[in-house]
Amino acid sequence: MPRDTVSVCVAARLRPAISIVSVRVHALLPVIALIGRPNVGKSTLFNRLTRSRDALVADYPGLTRDRQYGNGRVGERPYLVVDTGGLAGAEQGLDGLMAEQVWMAVEEADAVLLLLDARDGLNLSDEQIAARLRRSGKNVYAVLNKADGQDVDTVVADAFALGLGEPAQISAEHGRGVTALMGRVLAELPEVTAGTQAPESGSRGIRIAVVGRPNAGKSTLINRMLGEQRVLAFDQPGTTRDSIYIPFCRDGEDYTLIDTAGVRRRSRVEEAIEKFSVLKTLQAISDAHVAILVLDAHSGEVAEQDATLAGHILESGTAVVIAVNKWDGLDADRRQWFREQLERRLPFLGFAECYFISALHGSGVGDLFAAVQAANRAAQIKVSTPVLTRLLEQAVHEHQPPLVRGRRIKLRYAHQGGQNPPVIVIHGNQTERLPDGYKRYLSNYFRTALQLVGTPIRLEFRTGENPYQGRRNVLTPRQQRRRKRMIRHVKK
Repeated sequence: MPRDTVSVCVAARLRPAISIVSVRVHALLPVIALIGRPNVGKSTLFNRLTRSRDALVADYPGLTRDRQYGNGRVGERPYLVVDTGGLAGAEQGLDGLMAEQVWMAVEEADAVLLLLDARDGLNLSDEQIAARLRRSGKNVYAVLNKADGQDVDTVVADAFALGLGEPAQISAEHGRGVTALMGRVLAELPEVTAGTQAPESGSRGIRIAVVGRPNAGKSTLINRMLGEQRVLAFDQPGTTRDSIYIPFCRDGEDYTLIDTAGVRRRSRVEEAIEKFSVLKTLQAISDAHVAILVLDAHSGEVAEQDATLAGHILESGTAVVIAVNKWDGLDADRRQWFREQLERRLPFLGFAECYFISALHGSGVGDLFAAVQAANRAAQIKVSTPVLTRLLEQAVHEHQPPLVRGRRIKLRYAHQGGQNPPVIVIHGNQTERLPDGYKRYLSNYFRTALQLVGTPIRLEFRTGENPYQGRRNVLTPRQQRRRKRMIRHVKK
């Protein structure tokens, strides 16, 4: 692989239908892969090196399954670090797919850190991993993690026997020895050329969160959109546990796909790890510009959890596109039944475009990009105050607000208060008494007039202050006399 570019997507074999251009970083930015057995501290070290909390960390083996990329810097030296799943030695089923992801990370890396557990010592799996790394031709470093407060002389001697040179002793949790380790690793890699900068920490282009229930086909859809096996896709619910950010480019447009963990009903969530995965999914929805809600057509219905997840998307204000997956193979009756389910269970997402796709075979997947762009444009729309005020006047002229205590609610003017989603601020009097039905009418009127598709609209109502509120009118002596005469006349 040429060193003038670093491929983050590693899209070596591109599909004609979906042209993928890898995310490229300027010359000689080193790529450092973290590999090892499960629960040796790879994700903890990843968070330490990237100064983030992007990777899930728990005292639980096999938590990380997909490749996770992050940007780091030691002094003036930027680098790209890759977190990987644990190599357990099994090469079948899900473990085999995880192992493929690990060795793909090794293939694209400039340096590899083999993490070893200083507390548990070395075992046969460490020796097998080290043997394969020696044959890879990469710069490999043995790293003894969890070495703080431990007598590691025996483990150090065993680590020397791996044939990877002198092992570094660190504590990823507390940061001890990490800076010295990275200084040693980067010193043996080519210097960064003048003017080279690390990639921005923020995600590139339109951020697209792919969300849905477990086993709905989210990872399969992402792999189809990328044209490669970038994330694990396995016929087992709960395969994805973390939110994986994947930058890529299609037809000159930058995107960042976010693969998320499946969200189940709270009553079915038992493991603490799954609770953290759900939180990461909800964070990804809030962080995204557009969410693709993946529904499983083979399940035969739009489940309650699908509606709950759609509600989270709506509350976050994220633009949304609905993708009904596994549409192939369904007969006409089942398709009609599912369409009716959509109208009945998700009426509050009537503004979102719906596509019927097959992530496995690729039918309809290409149409999602146009829908994502349209939804993102709608969410980022800018409308002038005169235009919004004129639309408000037209809406009020066609359908007047109701009377409240004998007085008509007056809506005077409107202006834009924000984007993503569009926020329209309406000023008037007694706006706090405006019924919800009339608010929905205004929202739908603005949506139709502005041709907004795929994004919710938020309306904010503000009532002007009454300058005379709380002030008593002081009567003049003449007014007081007239008032007394009137009272006497009334009493008679």
